[in-house]
Amino acid sequence: MQTSVYCMARTSEQAEVILLELKQAGFTNNDISALLPDRRGTKDFAHEHNTKAPEGATAGGIAGMGVGAALGWLAGVGALAIPGAGPFIAAGPIMAALSGAAVGTATGGVVGSLVGLGMPEFEAKRYDAKIREGNILISVHTESGKQKDVAKDVFKRNNADDISTAAEARVH
Repeated sequence: MQTSVYCMARTSEQAEVILLELKQAGFTNNDISALLPDRRGTKDFAHEHNTKAPEGATAGGIAGMGVGAALGWLAGVGALAIPGAGPFIAAGPIMAALSGAAVGTATGGVVGSLVGLGMPEFEAKRYDAKIREGNILISVHTESGKQKDVAKDVFKRNNADDISTAAEARVH
């Protein structure tokens, strides 16, 4: 059964180390998601979206946030505004969930998207609160028990908070 392993990183430096270790452990950029509040300010946010620069510019803009190379390596990095929650940076499969139908659900926002990915609602609400405080959500899609254990070990070794797993919902 496919599961996702989740954790919270308190700082961008901690997130960077976790993401790089996951990459070294053999996870692909399509296996890993990250979600963090966009603290760059509306001036930078507006400027980045008014340019038609190639994707490298987006990765460069994200590097300015301090979660540079590791986040830039993930698939589908981008900035988005979540109704009722504010601006976020998202990367990996969670980007599709946040920009898709889940945002329109009754729960909406981050909580609705996480529930849509298979996370129990009470955990999604806890993660949502932590993200709003400035923490960084990292999730890893795993295909086997061995991969799940590897991801958990990386999270534990780096003192990540709120480590949990959830069976994945099928994303259409």
